[in-house]
Amino acid sequence: MSDLRLHIPDEPVAQLVAWRRALAEGASLREVLHGETGVLAWYWSRWRSLGRLGIGVDEFSRVGEGYARELGLWLRGERTHVATASGLLGRVARRVPEAATSRSG
Repeated sequence: MSDLRLHIPDEPVAQLVAWRRALAEGASLREVLHGETGVLAWYWSRWRSLGRLGIGVDEFSRVGEGYARELGLWLRGERTHVATASGLLGRVARRVPEAATSRSG
């Protein structure tokens, strides 16, 4: 886990407006999180280096799915981006040893 040195990216203001609009227009939280231009794709594009530590996009998506409630709170303006991104990164970081162990076995 000591190799995990990812930064919290700046809040994606333009995307956030679009994601909130999509939710307001009836898109499900799942669609907004997992869509091609969704929240998790946006984070993955900033944290691709997780792949070197054994966390692939599928595992990252599963972690994001488990964090959907908190991501939804951020999308609704009830959580800050920094708190939300930090929490997501913490969840991902806890998976690194598991992924590294399964890779070496």
